[in-house]
Amino acid sequence: MTTTTQPLAKQTNSFPNGPESYGFRETLKLIFNPLPALEESRNRYGDIYSFPGISNLPPSIILGNPQSIEELFTANTDLFDSGASNAALKPLLGDMSILQLDGNPHQQRRKLLMPSFHGQRLQSYGNIIIEITEKVIKQWKINQPFLMRNVTQEITLKVILKAVFGVNEGEYYDQLRQKFSHYLDLFNSPIYTTTLFLNYLQKDLGSWSPWGHFQRQKQAIYELLSQEIETHRQQDGGEDILSLLLSTTDEDGNPLSKAEIMDELVTLLFAGHDTTASALAWAFYWIHSQPDVYHNLMNELGTIDAETDPTNIAKLPYLNAVVSETLRIYPIALFAFGRMLKSPLDLMGYSFDKGTIFSPCIYLVHHHPEVYPNSKTFKPERFLERQFSPYEFIPFGGSNRRCLGYALALYEMKLVLATVLQKTALKLASSRPVVPVRRGFIMTASGGVKMIATKIN
Repeated sequence: MTTTTQPLAKQTNSFPNGPESYGFRETLKLIFNPLPALEESRNRYGDIYSFPGISNLPPSIILGNPQSIEELFTANTDLFDSGASNAALKPLLGDMSILQLDGNPHQQRRKLLMPSFHGQRLQSYGNIIIEITEKVIKQWKINQPFLMRNVTQEITLKVILKAVFGVNEGEYYDQLRQKFSHYLDLFNSPIYTTTLFLNYLQKDLGSWSPWGHFQRQKQAIYELLSQEIETHRQQDGGEDILSLLLSTTDEDGNPLSKAEIMDELVTLLFAGHDTTASALAWAFYWIHSQPDVYHNLMNELGTIDAETDPTNIAKLPYLNAVVSETLRIYPIALFAFGRMLKSPLDLMGYSFDKGTIFSPCIYLVHHHPEVYPNSKTFKPERFLERQFSPYEFIPFGGSNRRCLGYALALYEMKLVLATVLQKTALKLASSRPVVPVRRGFIMTASGGVKMIATKIN
């Protein structure tokens, strides 16, 4: 399988360089070992280079430095569509997710959902996050190894279920937790991950086939969501996100369809659960693999007590630096959402035609040598020594496509870390380095970060 570069720009100087095509071996390397592949391309072609596309990932222009990110993020948003360039996400998150919307429908959906993740509503989640984390800690046993990512998945799923459905206990929660976790765990397998990137493998040959099994797991989740939607419709409504989705109407007074609501719920569950869980697992790894980081963080946490307001915990400077450095060094998403040009645009000295797709590379920006010296070293002090611009530090993307739940993710990470570290003593179960591995469309820590609790308060 090979693909060829399509012309994407006109410029009197030159077209952005890049590989002409990827063979099957190079495609698998890009899917399963993307970090070296991205770095090799930048070293060879520069901070801006053309990507020839593979299967359902279309040709695009990779942007890997803050200057190009700034020009893209500050350009008129009306110049771009993102839904078409994010089509690869459809099998996982649905056709009608906010990620597939553009223009006014996208703006209206963001406007609807934004209050649920910011301001007073965000602050109301603080005690819930701490309470959920404390309950999970009580299940641990001294000196018995466990996978931290499993723990953080349980915490983040309970938090997002509370935000989305207003529940975190009961039969429905147990069913959804089990089925959704299994659904995402499919992508620990290279076979299932490959199907997301190579659309010619997306064939339902029955429940025994990878794509067929994936589709049946997805259908089981949608059936559960459908039941919960009907249950919510019989209630008076509430402050949870599902109630908001059920009560909203478009400009013509029409409510969202059940298909639209279910795709939105799956998107929120995925974006608010697995991504944050993976970032938290990384944070625990870095904290416990770097004695100085652990010492500095514990000294700062020692300045607060159990009665401290959660919002004040979230303002602790070194805790914030640890979370920021975690999201910098191995970002959970390697790319921010792509943008497809609706009309010609000049960017970084090039003239690009309508139809050009720009792919902002979070990983390359976060490891740009001029911005982050010794970028492979975990160093929270970077974020104490200077403030990075929204084009130098972009773990949640930017502009009108910035992740809706970024504030909740940051808040949750800080409160979970503070709660666990204050109430337990942990150590890594192995001295073997943890490395980033592919899990569907995100990157996570290899092995799930095996840890041991040596003390529980």
